[in-house]
Amino acid sequence: MASSRQKMSNCEKDARTSEKPTPLTLQAHLEECMEAVDLFLNNHFTESLDKLQPRVKDSMYHALLYATVLEMQAMMTFEHDDIISAGSTMKSAQEVCHRFRKKAAMGGSVTNFSKSSGDMLTEEELHAELCYAECLLQRAALTFLQDESLMSFIKGGIKVRNSYLIYKELNAFIHSDTFCKGPNHLHLEGGVSLGIGAFNLTLSMFPARILKLLEFAGFSGDKDYGLSQLFEGATSLNLRSMLCALLLLCHYTFLSFILGTGEGDVTEAERLLKPFRVRYPRGAIFLFFAGRAEEIKGNIDEAVSLFEDGCKAQQAWKQFHHMCYWELMWCFTFKRDWKMAYFYADLLSQESRWSKAMYVYMKAAFLSMLVPDEARPFGENEVELFRQVPSLKQKIAGKSPPTEKFAVRKARRYRASCPVKLPVPALEMMYMWNGFTMMRKRPELTDGMMETLAEAERAQQDTPLSEYTVDDRCVVLLLKGLCLKNQGKTEAAEDCFNKVYKSEKKIKFDHYLVPNALLELGMLYTHLGRKEQAIKLLQKAKHNYKDYSMESRTMFRIHAALSKLKADCSDQDEYTEL
Repeated sequence: MASSRQKMSNCEKDARTSEKPTPLTLQAHLEECMEAVDLFLNNHFTESLDKLQPRVKDSMYHALLYATVLEMQAMMTFEHDDIISAGSTMKSAQEVCHRFRKKAAMGGSVTNFSKSSGDMLTEEELHAELCYAECLLQRAALTFLQDESLMSFIKGGIKVRNSYLIYKELNAFIHSDTFCKGPNHLHLEGGVSLGIGAFNLTLSMFPARILKLLEFAGFSGDKDYGLSQLFEGATSLNLRSMLCALLLLCHYTFLSFILGTGEGDVTEAERLLKPFRVRYPRGAIFLFFAGRAEEIKGNIDEAVSLFEDGCKAQQAWKQFHHMCYWELMWCFTFKRDWKMAYFYADLLSQESRWSKAMYVYMKAAFLSMLVPDEARPFGENEVELFRQVPSLKQKIAGKSPPTEKFAVRKARRYRASCPVKLPVPALEMMYMWNGFTMMRKRPELTDGMMETLAEAERAQQDTPLSEYTVDDRCVVLLLKGLCLKNQGKTEAAEDCFNKVYKSEKKIKFDHYLVPNALLELGMLYTHLGRKEQAIKLLQKAKHNYKDYSMESRTMFRIHAALSKLKADCSDQDEYTEL
């Protein structure tokens, strides 16, 4: 009897959970989704998903937001199953959004928001177009990750293009004289700001030749307009304000360093962070970006404290911890605390799937920075670690990440029975992430790096000549030039960069050194007001070199430097187009 009652109770429970939730208005859906976002930003990730899940088949906003959270998780875990699951969920969300679109538009991929058809769209149909465009964009991102075939890139490119066109049409329509604002206009406007802002900012970063390869020829990318749109979206009370803010924070604290000239706007980042940190004082995401802001300012101890707080703030999503571990690794690199930097690289190598080749390479790099007779943590040996790197290389969208390719190339010399030691591998990789720029406001950090580079130069003088000698000396010269530039010793810095350039024909392996030396020399001349010389050097770096390590990253930086100068003699049309 008790068993029967238990079965009945379970059946009643199943019946209740399988019942469709009470239908809500669009406004009520948005309010409920805002509550879910609030839970997410307060580190209640599971509760956020639980709040959204019951309506994912009936509400475009519940479906989109639920899929967005899963996609964020998939991109941080990099687990194949998570990526596939997120892709399936986003596809389902797109289908839900499609049901709410205007019937006449459903035959094509893009609605034409002309005055005649636009006037007939209901508020719900406008929101459906917006959500549909957002699904297309997010599905494209996952397509690039989960499938290695050329066809996946074509399909992803089509999704991106269609998404862009919908955003463009929506933006024109909601700013037209015929448009009448509905009760949920702030959310509509915020979504359009997110799309238009993201596309403009992203496209402005790409050189024209890459845009053509991506079939975006003729599409404009106005950086300032993109930033203003994202700022509007981030500072108004709407569902996408979080995403707008996160994109801006990523731009100010990451992209402007990794793919730019290293002049991120920390003031703007902190201005954006302030209200979010007041509302979500223990929010892991905002603790992380606050840490990154302090790191950029050179306040390394404060950054370390914030990253550690970010790890303590929540335990549900370990992926947030991995983001903090990565930054902590670099913080201790700046301080030349090689063992602590190794510790975080080791944690990443054990827990994160993002790039095991990179993490093991960094472990080896940090150990190699220790003096030969110093005890190694866990009894590990850098030579053995370097030898493991090639076997850990992975492929994303059919290609190995450039940073992994770089690590594999650098580690090759350790295959020899008596390998020639890399001079300063930790500092060389730090350059690839533009870390020297972050030390310029803290002279003691730069002074410490100069000591390490001076030790490397002394060691090179005592090392027998080999096929790596010129390359290794040029690596040290490039990094020394960056430190001298930070110290304001411009003539000495110029001399270092020129020595690398003049060694071009003698360099055998590290061909990335010459275009990067020209890039750094061009930026030094820009700083000194020698504009014409800067342009010539940047043009030479851009046009005269190819097929070297980390080429794309260098090309992005060159493009950013030329854009900053707002002049390009031979490619004037390119900058007009952008």
